[in-house]
Amino acid sequence: MTKESTLTTEQRSVLLMVLPNALAVPIMLSSVNVALPDIASDLNLSAVAVSWVPTVFLMASAMFVLIFGRVADMYGRKKVFLIGAMTVIVASLMASMAVDSSQLLVARFLQGFGAAMLYATQMALISSVFPPQARGRAIGWVISLIYVGLAVGPLLGGIITEYFGWRPTFYLQIPLAFAVLYIGIFKVKKEWAAEERGNFDVIGAGLYAGSIALICLGIAFMPQGYAWLIFIGGIAGVLIFFSYARRAQQPLWNVSLFFTNRLFTFSCMASLIMYSATFMNVVLVSLYLQYIQGMPAMLAGSVMMVQPLVMAIFSPLVGRYADQLEPRWLASSGMLITAIGLLALAALGCDDSVPRIVLALFITGFGFSLFSTPNVNAMMGSVENRFLGAASSAVAITRILGQMASMVLVTLLFALFIGDLPFSPDNFSLLASTIRIAFYLAALLCLPSLLFSLSRGKTARHGELKSD
Repeated sequence: MTKESTLTTEQRSVLLMVLPNALAVPIMLSSVNVALPDIASDLNLSAVAVSWVPTVFLMASAMFVLIFGRVADMYGRKKVFLIGAMTVIVASLMASMAVDSSQLLVARFLQGFGAAMLYATQMALISSVFPPQARGRAIGWVISLIYVGLAVGPLLGGIITEYFGWRPTFYLQIPLAFAVLYIGIFKVKKEWAAEERGNFDVIGAGLYAGSIALICLGIAFMPQGYAWLIFIGGIAGVLIFFSYARRAQQPLWNVSLFFTNRLFTFSCMASLIMYSATFMNVVLVSLYLQYIQGMPAMLAGSVMMVQPLVMAIFSPLVGRYADQLEPRWLASSGMLITAIGLLALAALGCDDSVPRIVLALFITGFGFSLFSTPNVNAMMGSVENRFLGAASSAVAITRILGQMASMVLVTLLFALFIGDLPFSPDNFSLLASTIRIAFYLAALLCLPSLLFSLSRGKTARHGELKSD
């Protein structure tokens, strides 16, 4: 196995380009979540509008990640990666200057648009320069930095929000984005793309992006009757997209992998459901700590960093074994532990002690760290080199769609139980019961994910499917 001390110049330069981004984007996400109560107060947002601050980012990322995955295969993965970093810088400055909810949501959408370029190319760049037997360790470091970003983001966001307000929280990722641009432009000399460029699938892109938009807009207007029609139209659009992509000669996304590769398909489904179950934590825990527990932003951020910090510590350790051990057992055990952690979060009351909250977050984080790296390694290792772009897009899209589905569930629960009411002491009991319901549903979601993980089949050391 390639060791850190024997990394090639190319491998080292790509790692140095990718790792700051792996840290920057989650800082951008998690720091803002701590600032949500201050944003809601300053811009006079309702409960549903608050949920849309993270949701619109994820919607844009989900809409465009496949499109940029294909564009990157055609025109160069590094090029798209660097344009994404530049877009995030511009969008972050726009968000910091927003004076109403509309301007903030537009800026968050543009942030998600830029992040889609980064998500679509990050794992593809790693997989382009690392051989299969060393890929798991490199992926483990990328995922670890993602969790470090998720860990330090709440703390930094809490400190900045408490002393300077919510607007400077959008500046945190900008220095790291500039570091990505510097290394990518001056240190990474090579470009990576598919051997044959092919044609861009305009019809498939329109079907996919439009379907995601319809699903999110349908949720936005629920429980109105017409919202269900919009939502159903979005679901139908996704099914039409898969049917079209399977028949197209040069589809936006090679969905044939889902029909011919059980290991790849079941790993994707496990990832999709797992993120659907867990991403809501970043928002719900923030609201619980600051509204229900009455914590100041800085203390809430300190508590919130427990779960991602645990992920950051254990992901590299798990990644070290992900190339050697059977991934379905590692990942499946992680799902079971995560479900226990989510049940512990659901059981929290208005006056629970900080150690009990920390324990619940520790359990959830440890479970997810056991799941993530083995599952990603199984996905990337189950395909041929010519499908690395499609597999990297799958890693990104299952994560983003899962995160979006998680926030869509939160938005729906807020719409059903709280509606247009603001977050005020009179409504805190409604908020507490809604958070509790959300965590119970999240724990239940871990069960189908566990079934997909256990049923994916045995894998060899480098990800080849074996017969049971």
